[in-house]
Amino acid sequence: MERATEHDRLAAIASDSWYGKGVNSTTVAYSMRIFSRYWRPGSCLELGPAEGLATASLVSHFDDFTCVEGAEAFAVALRERHPGIRVECAIFEEYVPGRTFDNIVLGHVLEHVERPVEILSRVKSWLSASGRVFALVPNARSLHRQMGVVMGLLDSEHSLNAVDLHHGHRRVYDPESLRRDFHAAGFRIEVSGGYWIKTVANSQLEANWSPEMIEAAMVVGERYPDIAAEIYLVAGHPNSA
Repeated sequence: MERATEHDRLAAIASDSWYGKGVNSTTVAYSMRIFSRYWRPGSCLELGPAEGLATASLVSHFDDFTCVEGAEAFAVALRERHPGIRVECAIFEEYVPGRTFDNIVLGHVLEHVERPVEILSRVKSWLSASGRVFALVPNARSLHRQMGVVMGLLDSEHSLNAVDLHHGHRRVYDPESLRRDFHAAGFRIEVSGGYWIKTVANSQLEANWSPEMIEAAMVVGERYPDIAAEIYLVAGHPNSA
């Protein structure tokens, strides 16, 4: 019954998803630019592609590519858009790939799942000996969240706001809690960072900022990862080189 409920939850999120709207597509594209610095040669598994904002970039880089999406509507759309790739419609807790991958991408996944350390432990078993996992999540310590607390719009930096709830988020990570979950799952963190200095809501950015201003905010955010809007990790097996 629990898994049926999770399928229903994912279907409801997919029926009115905001991830593909506005500046979100720009942030995902920028994250792929960062991750491309660290790709391993070989295969790639993407978990939770949703509308496929990152998928188009990944497909262009990896010939051996698989994605796993829990919402059937998203999975159907991905198959239609990318007929040459493998799209599995499955809950991550139940997915069994039967093989390993050299690159595994979790873009905005860990804030959604009920038990992130359990998911990461499963992911580790799907990773090749020299492979890397790439994870991206929103940052509780982002400047716009800190400002929201000062303005009384959020009780704390880790509070779920209306947009978080619409997306189906279950938590808001900070750099320490993200690292803690990866260590608990037995990973060795190779690279960590952040991007996007964000001080106002997406709607305000989209209405008043030029593409050049948004690009500058992405770049400057890499200099100040602790307060960036998005944080990421690149990790491998404990004994990998």
